Amino acid sequence: MKTIMRASVTATTRRRTLSVLLALSASASLAVPGTAAAQQPSGAAAVPVRPISWGTCPKSEPPYPDPSPNARCATVEVPLDWSKPNGPKIGIFVARHRATDPARRIGVLMSNPGGPGAPGSDDALYADDPYSGYDPAMLRRFDMIGFDPRGIGRSRNAECDETILGSIPARPRDAAEFERMRAQNARLAESCLQRMGPLAAHLDGESVARDMDAIRAALGERQISFVGHSYGTFLGERYARLFPDRLRALALDSAMDPDRPDAERYLKEGSLTIDSALKRLAAWCEKDAACALKGEDVSAVTASLFARADAGRLHEPGPSGPTRVKVDADRLSDFLTFALGRWNPESAAEQLAALRTGKGEVRWTSPEANLVPRLVLCRDYDFRIRDYAHYRAIRERVAKAAPGVRHNAQSLDTVLGCQGWTMPPKPAPARAKGGLPPVLVANATHDLATPLPGAKRMARSFPKATLFTMDVVGHWLYRRGGTEEAMRVIDAYLTDPKG
Repeated sequence: MKTIMRASVTATTRRRTLSVLLALSASASLAVPGTAAAQQPSGAAAVPVRPISWGTCPKSEPPYPDPSPNARCATVEVPLDWSKPNGPKIGIFVARHRATDPARRIGVLMSNPGGPGAPGSDDALYADDPYSGYDPAMLRRFDMIGFDPRGIGRSRNAECDETILGSIPARPRDAAEFERMRAQNARLAESCLQRMGPLAAHLDGESVARDMDAIRAALGERQISFVGHSYGTFLGERYARLFPDRLRALALDSAMDPDRPDAERYLKEGSLTIDSALKRLAAWCEKDAACALKGEDVSAVTASLFARADAGRLHEPGPSGPTRVKVDADRLSDFLTFALGRWNPESAAEQLAALRTGKGEVRWTSPEANLVPRLVLCRDYDFRIRDYAHYRAIRERVAKAAPGVRHNAQSLDTVLGCQGWTMPPKPAPARAKGGLPPVLVANATHDLATPLPGAKRMARSFPKATLFTMDVVGHWLYRRGGTEEAMRVIDAYLTDPKG
């Protein structure tokens, strides 16, 4: 594994909007008559796939702009359950932005913007957007193909009883709350099965990767190039595992851990990332006069805040002094995750100062309680915890490893959302035989959602891979702004993966 390090980027980093990202690409020979086939890597019979018939893309609902006039849309029919290729079918919504220079066209570039839960068709619908779309040089060389993964967007949105979400304890404080959380998660899972039918149990990464190959076959392409962001990197890894010889290039931006970490490792590595961001804030405060805690020990400030929270003496700040609303240690950790993970050091320091003095404003972020991550990640990973005692032991070890912040709220939300989930983790598919191209993995050094250790394991999982890193706090490098260098590196790789 080759590693490329880049110098620190001081510009504020932020996650790129989910609605417009990278794209998939399609072929110039889409109107070939007949039926293509998506192959099963196990050697089972190929699944017939009809060539795509492109049409006008649907208009967007306000306030979103209408798609590019250059975009075309279609639906590809795939098996609901890929282990039963002749069984019921579902439709996958696909969009294309054709290469603007057909004479120099390289091929198709397929993408996924992650989430899980983002409608990936936007990557092609808005591919030529001047602010969040692709570089014009990429638009000239590739057909951009985006698709809404099964159960997302126009590929039938997930349907569950969302009223149950409000009854699920976000941070269980004792064994009774832990068991109530598991029972309510189970109720939620069963409601998904009741409303969606078998599809609820088939939103995993392997199923989506097989859908991707069906799209490739429907496009009439022998190979695709793929760029995945965040959870999209997991889909890229699954596609490489199942269909290695179908890949021309594979770029993975902000990479998931492909090794299926257990709950403790997943939570620990995410928490260490936020803890390191706190140390970075302390270093910034030592040098920058704009820091509201200039001249103070930032780590000592947060330690004192946790001590007050543990003692029940920390309250929300107000315009003229502390309010009566208490802030417990879990809520303080949740605040630190997002205040530091978004990396606006001036704002983070101001809010920490407000918490310490009791005067000022803090922008709180509630724990996530959404559906798609449960439906997807609880199948792709095994985060199951035995009982409350096991949970408390994990939390204590993680807090000891990352004492400045105690936990990563985003990682903890994911882990707790899988407790009691009735659709169990799905085994990883076997690796198919076939040659892979050189792979590019890109990651920030301080990424709260996809920590660097997981990205390193992602790079090591391929026979030949380069790990490109940028010394920034943030998630999602492929964007204009402070991490535009990563965009140039990824684009150069996709254009010529063998360098």
